[in-house]
Amino acid sequence: MSSSVRQIFLSSLVTAVFLVSTGQPVGAQQYRGVNYDRQSLLVVPQVDEVQIEKDYHPRPPQVPEYVVFAGDTFRFDRPDLRERMDRELIAFTYMHATTTLMLKRSRRYFARVEPILRRNGIPVDLKYLMVIESNLDPKSRSSVGAAGLWQFMKATGQHYGLEVGNEVDERYNIEKATAAACTYLGESYSMFGDWMTAAASYNHGQDNVRKRLEAQRQKRAFDLWMPEETTRYMFRILAAKMLFDDPAAFGFDIRDEEYYPVDEFSHHVVVRGEIPSLVDFALQYGVTYAALKAANLWLRDDKLTNSRKKEYEILIPM
Repeated sequence: MSSSVRQIFLSSLVTAVFLVSTGQPVGAQQYRGVNYDRQSLLVVPQVDEVQIEKDYHPRPPQVPEYVVFAGDTFRFDRPDLRERMDRELIAFTYMHATTTLMLKRSRRYFARVEPILRRNGIPVDLKYLMVIESNLDPKSRSSVGAAGLWQFMKATGQHYGLEVGNEVDERYNIEKATAAACTYLGESYSMFGDWMTAAASYNHGQDNVRKRLEAQRQKRAFDLWMPEETTRYMFRILAAKMLFDDPAAFGFDIRDEEYYPVDEFSHHVVVRGEIPSLVDFALQYGVTYAALKAANLWLRDDKLTNSRKKEYEILIPM
């Protein structure tokens, strides 16, 4: 048993000891206000340390022979490929809080993203790119300024049609950011003819990937010598697919009722003018300002000036 697991077990054992003494026998001690006699403690049965180790310390899944991603088969038939995949399987297994939250969020955001991927001809497996980018946290913002589920940088988001400003930042609009990601990935696939290479370009840049393919005379990014971040990125996408296909293999048991529910909205309000107060707007539709903002993270202020009279769709939560 590892020292940390042993410490947890012993701590739990101490707090769970059953005291059977009565009165104040000779030699009684005081423990947190409870009188007990050392001789009155029940005998604790022997513990199966191996079983406790398994319960508290699940093993990661073994590296499979291959993973099918977006219709292509990726084999781990070289030591370096197996070890790279093993690293990501281990990471997902032991990042307990992060992995648990990703799994719980998955139904909520996959339900909104998958139809958009299908409509745009993008394989649904590309949703795992979004998992790696943001851990399925729609509020995510990186230290370099990438934002939203798809982690668009400001300039890249604007290039692909997203408005990014003080009052409106559509990188946080799930539907619009997903559509922009589809445009990028479709463009990359047309350039490279390979979905994993398109995914790698999302991390490393289309031009950088193209130059490496030419310099190393390869046809797909999976066979390239790449910066560590991008190499891990590809293997993490494959490991993410394994995780969401079979969480139990990684030691996670998320019950059906523990998954966060899919967002439901009572109204989709189209606005073409100014909203002086989003607080008043929310109350007009019978919801709190907090609920309105949570459903529309792209609204970055407490008002919508909309001087250009653009059309926006505001979601009113149930």
